[in-house]
This record gives sequence, structure tokens and C-alpha cells, in this order.
Amino acid sequence: MRVGIIGMSEGNGHPFSFSAIINGYDDAGLAVSGWPGIHAYVRRRDPSEFGIDGLRVTHAWTQDPDVTESLCRACRIPNALSRREDMLGEVDAVIIARDDHETHLEMARPFLEAGLHVLIDKPLSLDPEALRFFRPYLEAGTLMSCSGMRYARELDEVRATIADYGRLLLLRGAVVLSWEHYGIHLIDAFFAVTTARPVSVIALRAPHSSMAITMDDGSLLQIDALGDAPPTFHFDFWGTDRKSSHDVTDNFSMFRRMLWHFSEMIRVGRPVVPVRDTIDAMRLLMAGRLAQQTGRNVLLSELSL
Repeated sequence: MRVGIIGMSEGNGHPFSFSAIINGYDDAGLAVSGWPGIHAYVRRRDPSEFGIDGLRVTHAWTQDPDVTESLCRACRIPNALSRREDMLGEVDAVIIARDDHETHLEMARPFLEAGLHVLIDKPLSLDPEALRFFRPYLEAGTLMSCSGMRYARELDEVRATIADYGRLLLLRGAVVLSWEHYGIHLIDAFFAVTTARPVSVIALRAPHSSMAITMDDGSLLQIDALGDAPPTFHFDFWGTDRKSSHDVTDNFSMFRRMLWHFSEMIRVGRPVVPVRDTIDAMRLLMAGRLAQQTGRNVLLSELSL
């Protein structure tokens, strides 16, 4: 399965991460790529952990030809393209490894309409019209979009033993940067743990984005996007019978799992992330943005998708 990688956006090294996990990497090339953090964590992995059955990144495009050449060298990608449209007819799937959601519709449309399988970096879109376009492809199992945090290994035990917590009372998470771009990490992770779904959201008074979300099982989900802060992906769970706290730090494992699930979606031809989860996550991000703008409690039912 020939895969094209499309990127990149400022501060986001996912084209390098994802391509290295699928193809393996050239140590010298990755060392000078400008992503020392990625180079550091892939060097700690065993060779057996690289490669996703059935996938091979064969083509790459970024907005900067020098970055494209660097990506191809670092991640053993044979074809550096000057136009992303040149992937049509040459690849079977594409990964849009950009997290600037405003560009996702424009970049994905030609490939989806051509019948290719597409993985779009999180968040998918906060534009209702774009989400209405994407929804049939989500339902058909040709489009996948989520945070790798959905598959964080540090939350494996919570996912496996959530019934042991009893009735959930409070779920709380903290992340760096903004609600719109990084809140999705926590939302996807929580959606993978509990079947409860959001009903309403209100923005709390805080020096950063802080959202209090009422869930349909009566529990409260609080998400804090801390802005400029030390690297943080933190989760707390309180139930009537158990509590736990978790820091997520293993990016490699979560990304590899996500890419495996993308491969599985291609293989089985149906969604691997529930469509409701993707749509509800985008609706929650949009409702949170509206809550910040208006200062009121926003019902998710107000947002028709």
C-alpha cells in the first residue's frame, strides 16, 4: 500500500514521526532534520517496532522543498514532489500530517473524491460545512482522524478496568497550548475510556483555557489547555470505587498504534474510530470555543452537524 505524506504546519513534526514509524529512518538524516525530540525518542526503540504491515511511505510533499528533501532523506521516502496533486494515481492512501485544521478540507478533498484512504491529523475541522463534507467518508471507512492520545499505552489499564471505578464522578485532564488545537488530545483519550458523551460546556475563569463539560452520565469532565507550559499530557479519573492519575509520555507507541489502526481501516473497509466519537469531539471543540466567546453554558445540541 503506497502512502503519500503531506505536511507540514508550524511546530508539528508529525510528518517525520509518522514516516519514520512506517518506513524506519536514516539516523544521520533525522539527526539534522530539525526535530531533535523525534530523533531522541525513535533512537530508543527496538528495530522490531518499526514498520506497519501493508504500508510504505513512497511520496512526500511539504510547502518547503528543502523540508521535503529533509523528510525524504530522514525517513527513506523515494519520491519528493513539488506538487501534492502529483500523488494522485501514484499512491493508494495519504496522510495529511498537518494540525492546522483550517487547511484540511482543501488538502483532503481531491484524494477523498478520487477514492483514496486518508488519515487527517487532529483536529479534523471546526467548520460545520467541512465536517458535513467529511462525514460520508468517515462513515464509509475511507477517512480517519483522531489524536494518537486515543491509543496511549499509559491509559491501557484504565480502558481495561473502567468498570472497577464504579460510577464516574470526575474526569480531569491538562495539556499544553490551546483548546482548539490541543484539547482534542484529551477529548479523544477520554472518549476511548468512557462511553459517556458531552452534553454542555462552560468556560471557567482562569488565566488559560479551562472547560467544564457536563457528561450524559452525570459526571464532570474538566479540560485545561495551559498555553505556554512545560510539556504536559496529564489525566485524572475519580469514581465511587477507585481513582488514578496518569502522565502520558510515550509518543512513539501511541503514534504507532494509530497508524496500525489506519492500516486496519484500509484492510477491513470500515471505520475503526466510531464516527460519533469524531463528530462529537469536533462539536465539543466548537462548543468550547463558543463558550469562551459568549461566557455562557453552551449545549452541544445547539451545533447541528
